[in-house]
Amino acid sequence: MAGLRPSRPSSAFRAFFSYKVFASALFALLFLAALSAFLSSSSSPSHHSPTFALRRHRFLASDPLRARVDLIYRQAADHSVLATAYAAYARRLKLDSSRQLRIFEGLDDSLSDLSLRLAGTVVDDEDVLRAVEKEAKDRIKVARQLVGESKEAFDTQIKIQKLRDTIFAVREQLHRAKKLGALSGSIAAGSTPKSLHCLAMRLIEERIAHPETYRHADAAAPSDPELYHYAIFSDNIIAVSVVVNSAIKNTKEPWKHVFHVVTDPMYLAAMQVWFVRRPPTGGAKVEVRSVTEFEFLNASYSPVVRMVEGGRRDLSLLHYLRFYLPQMFPKLKRIVLLEDDVVVQKDLAGLWSVDLDGRVNGAVETCFGGFKRYNRYLNFSNPLVQRQFSSRACAWAYGVNVFDLDAWRKERLTEQFHEYQSLNEDGTLWDQASVLPAGLATFYTTTKPLNKTWHVLGLGYNPSVSLDEIQNAGVIHFDGNMKPWLDVALNQYKHLWTKYVDTEMDFLQLCNFGL
Repeated sequence: MAGLRPSRPSSAFRAFFSYKVFASALFALLFLAALSAFLSSSSSPSHHSPTFALRRHRFLASDPLRARVDLIYRQAADHSVLATAYAAYARRLKLDSSRQLRIFEGLDDSLSDLSLRLAGTVVDDEDVLRAVEKEAKDRIKVARQLVGESKEAFDTQIKIQKLRDTIFAVREQLHRAKKLGALSGSIAAGSTPKSLHCLAMRLIEERIAHPETYRHADAAAPSDPELYHYAIFSDNIIAVSVVVNSAIKNTKEPWKHVFHVVTDPMYLAAMQVWFVRRPPTGGAKVEVRSVTEFEFLNASYSPVVRMVEGGRRDLSLLHYLRFYLPQMFPKLKRIVLLEDDVVVQKDLAGLWSVDLDGRVNGAVETCFGGFKRYNRYLNFSNPLVQRQFSSRACAWAYGVNVFDLDAWRKERLTEQFHEYQSLNEDGTLWDQASVLPAGLATFYTTTKPLNKTWHVLGLGYNPSVSLDEIQNAGVIHFDGNMKPWLDVALNQYKHLWTKYVDTEMDFLQLCNFGL
């Protein structure tokens, strides 16, 4: 039996030998792994440099330097945004200091670059991180210092800019309001009130109903050059009657005064009926003619007629007849042009003794200081205007104008007007909404100033005209949109016009004139 049991010493020896082999192999493997790691780390090139070069890889949650890198990144990004904002303000405000703008832009670029370098980066070296922190702190310090120094100036500039923007907006609103007001006033002044339309219709009806009564209504007025001749161009019947009536009532020798009224064909019959039924007193003469009776006024001769026939609604042929006075009245030597919105308060005979010193036009000047000079009415950005006229030349007014027709013909001023009007067909020399600029251009250097008491203006827009000026005036002028026959007339002046209205005319009561 003893020979059948296994031998214990032999089994134990084999087990011990197997364990020893396993341990040796394990230690050999660990040694080889350590050696390999050592050799790999020693052979790889170092990317660290004295100027804090960075290695980029994902952050580890256990990285102890991550919080500091995040803090530097946030500070750099915040101050980059601040520098960008101040640079934008500097551009918008157009600051005088371009150096300050360049500093802000450079600081913005520097901080943006630093932020990009820090994004997604981990620094695993304390020395490198310190260098990065120092660079970031230096740049942030510069940013804070510059912002602190500029904040007050920027705040002031921003307030100034806001104030300028507000002033600009208010001016724009005021400009729009003025344009709308001018348009409304122009519409009111240019429209025909119901009472005036009624009056014209009643007078035409009278002409149709009694043609024999008005058979001689178109009789020509005397053309004796020794008489005092006046030209009135209008289609406003009651306004023309006031001009004629006021002139006759304030003259010593009414039989010497001849009024040449030229009107639109549509109002010719009505105007003639009025002066047949209410003829001027004292032997004065009134001639009423239509603009179509002047055959020389055609498109081949007059650029104004050509424009009107071409559809220019902003031009009124009646307003431009004043440039054809020598052709319309070839036998006369001198004539006075009266607007239909004036009232005569003194004898106009004195105008025929005014010495014009060989000039063509006698008119009251309107300039004072730097106001109402040629630069207000003509476009001096145009080279032709710059060459021909002085921007400082004094402007004058239409309303009461004495014209020496012989001097006019000698100077060939109608041809001069045609030349300027043709050049201004597109409105580049002056605004064609008014006839005055054309007159200023045509009669440049040929106008003799009249005494200012002959012609006082402003009663159609200025509520502050001096009463002394009004009382001493030979003629008062309701220029502007507040005409005395309109509801918008200035009440303090309206009686100066209404007292010359012929209220005995029966058609006025029929048409409900509120006088």
